[in-house]
Amino acid sequence: MDQKKFEELLCQHKSAVERFVYYRLPSKADGDDVLQEVYLTAFRKFDTLKEEGAFKMWLLCIARNKCSDYFRKSAKVMEIPLEETLETALSYSRFGITETSIVRETLSSLADKDKQILYLFFFRNLPQSEIAEKLHIPIGTVKSRLYTAKRNFKDKYPYCTVVSKGECSMKKLPEFMPEYKIEKSEKEPFPVKFEELMGWFIIPKLGEKVSWAQYDLPDRNITNLYSSSVEKKVVLHGIEGVEIKNIHRKIGDGSDKENVFYFIAQLTEEYCRWLGNRYCENGVEHIITFLDGKEFLDAWGAGENNVGEPVNIVPRSVIIKNGENIITDKSSVTDCVGRYTVYLEGKIYDTNLLISIFQDGPLTEQYIDKSGRTVLWRRFNRDDWKREYYKKSWSEQLPENDRLTVNGTTYVHWYDCITDYIL
Repeated sequence: MDQKKFEELLCQHKSAVERFVYYRLPSKADGDDVLQEVYLTAFRKFDTLKEEGAFKMWLLCIARNKCSDYFRKSAKVMEIPLEETLETALSYSRFGITETSIVRETLSSLADKDKQILYLFFFRNLPQSEIAEKLHIPIGTVKSRLYTAKRNFKDKYPYCTVVSKGECSMKKLPEFMPEYKIEKSEKEPFPVKFEELMGWFIIPKLGEKVSWAQYDLPDRNITNLYSSSVEKKVVLHGIEGVEIKNIHRKIGDGSDKENVFYFIAQLTEEYCRWLGNRYCENGVEHIITFLDGKEFLDAWGAGENNVGEPVNIVPRSVIIKNGENIITDKSSVTDCVGRYTVYLEGKIYDTNLLISIFQDGPLTEQYIDKSGRTVLWRRFNRDDWKREYYKKSWSEQLPENDRLTVNGTTYVHWYDCITDYIL
């Protein structure tokens, strides 16, 4: 370890990380404690940093995680569960859409006192007198705090704000997923530049547009429709990128409502990555960026130190696919695993198959043609993914759907996506 270099870099960015921590914690004393943990962790892990230019972002990510640890410990003291899953809504991430808990996400946006009183009253079913005894406060204070907490919860619920109708100018995509056939080719994968944001099919360049749809299996019916367009150039934390407008419509629920949200992304000669996510909640605009640690990186981070996904697709032999069996020694990894012919909508596509495996989560297959565009995207769930919520394995929920195995673990085909590129 180059201790002198670490000290030089820390000196340059110390004031930024101090502001970051002090602004988030309730007292300077708590901030001082967290900062000591940040500096100790950074010192111990300094050898893992690949580029000195990424030191500030890397250090702030550590700080964000330590702040999250602080509040997580506080929640445990107040007996607030972090994994309640009651009602669900669509949630977005770099590996497509998934489900999230509306109640959990709304609770997470409340003050700690509100979380505490709501949990004790609604989830633990404690009478107000027992809550007063447990918290060592008068019962009148319990009533007042409960009234305030319920009002604050109502103001923030639902978490996903629905916005205007009629904005969507999406191309017509089929009502049902077209039949397709996939065949392994004996040819070697071809060199290709793949510049799409993985799982969202848009290239972060001015003027780019794409519409795409999700089809749930085995029924093959359309369930979600998207339109994305690159709107303008932006600079975020000194890094130049573009802002992408996304319009999402849920199909089949009778509402005909649209959600609008924004990505900030960057495309370089070597990488494509997300820089930030912007959305509106109850009339308030929220922005999370690559500096926001685990909150951002879990959903949008890609590559080591969030450098992004490489745009030059070449096999790295870190994923080996033999039929329906996959072998890898990585927990989260993306690799080109071979060349495949896709027969879809009366057309024949020569493609490379890009497989992404996410730790404890989904697996995706992305078939990319020589133009660097996605022809077909397929999502698989690990058999036990979110079983605590669904109460069943995915092989039980979707017994007819295709299977893959990764190091002996079963993954079940959930849904497919196609874009207007193939129309």
